Amino acid sequence: MSRTSKDTELARRLSRRNILGVAAGATVATIIGTATAQAAAAQGPVKGPGHGHGHGHGHGHGKGKGKPVLPPGRLGIQLYSLRDKISTLGFAPVFAELEKYGYDEIELAGYTQGSAGPITLAQLKRLAKDHGLNPIGSHVGYYDDNNPGAYTFAQNLEKVLDDAQALGLKHIGTASGPFRYGSTVDGWKRAADDFNKYGAAARKRGMKFYQHNHAEEFSFATDKPDVRLYDVLLAETDPDLVYLEMDIYWAYCAQFRFSKRVDGTRAPLDPLKYVLKYPNRYPLFHVKDGVRDETTRDGYRMTDVGDGDIDYKAFLFKVTSRTHHGRTYHHWQAEHDNPVESLAFARKSSEHLRSLRTGRCGD
Repeated sequence: MSRTSKDTELARRLSRRNILGVAAGATVATIIGTATAQAAAAQGPVKGPGHGHGHGHGHGHGKGKGKPVLPPGRLGIQLYSLRDKISTLGFAPVFAELEKYGYDEIELAGYTQGSAGPITLAQLKRLAKDHGLNPIGSHVGYYDDNNPGAYTFAQNLEKVLDDAQALGLKHIGTASGPFRYGSTVDGWKRAADDFNKYGAAARKRGMKFYQHNHAEEFSFATDKPDVRLYDVLLAETDPDLVYLEMDIYWAYCAQFRFSKRVDGTRAPLDPLKYVLKYPNRYPLFHVKDGVRDETTRDGYRMTDVGDGDIDYKAFLFKVTSRTHHGRTYHHWQAEHDNPVESLAFARKSSEHLRSLRTGRCGD
């Protein structure tokens, strides 16, 4: 597949992130409760805090013992995972469920709610506050050079920032890869210049601009195959203007795919080492799980948080304990691109992450 076609596919995947919502009544809440109960029954008993998930990592060891690995007030969810419920039921009933599950924060992926009807940014902000949810960030497209009116950073920077400011966001970012000018070193330097511009504009409004990775960001430059593109992004962006949201799942997929250069020479990739080396650059994380499967392109099959093979107990513990202000600086957003039942996923993710304790493994 050509880089152009890859970019088109990536843009398609990212533009799908267009969700939103408002109030619905008790009837809708009943529908949600019924759907969640049916999903839970179909999946069998939900694992309680501290119960392992059967993949041999013992993520749940230490039930009731030790300090919680997840810092208080830092559990969030990327609302793209709940787009099906938001687009049909609206934000209000979804937020009510997230409040019930113990979430502290939300990361937005659009500001509308489909068939639930129109909602203003002020209403959306108030609705989140009423349910104890802090809107911590939002994903917006990087560019659409064929559409001058596109709601992207490149085409409508001030409008994007106006909306983020109206919502009271502290972070505003993109899940688009920096492939606007290709996959060469110079192309990524140009993209880095764009990001520095967006970061400077966001900083003037008291916000942080960030970029969320997929696996491809860790691939190698087409003109210099010994250079990892992600390293170009880190080197060419101003650390005071451009921040990163590590999607841990995709970073581990990249470890599987890009730990060797095109010529076969070793190029070790450890997602955790990036964070520990540049902790201040990672205010946000996506907590997404996967079952190891080396027969697939990415080396993992995405699954609910807690049902996979990524050792989140160790990852969270090391980040929060070894970085400056680690328990107060970083924010953790649960996510699944296509959960079987989105509200069941949200509930299970919260239960699992809150169950993790320091103890016999991961510390």
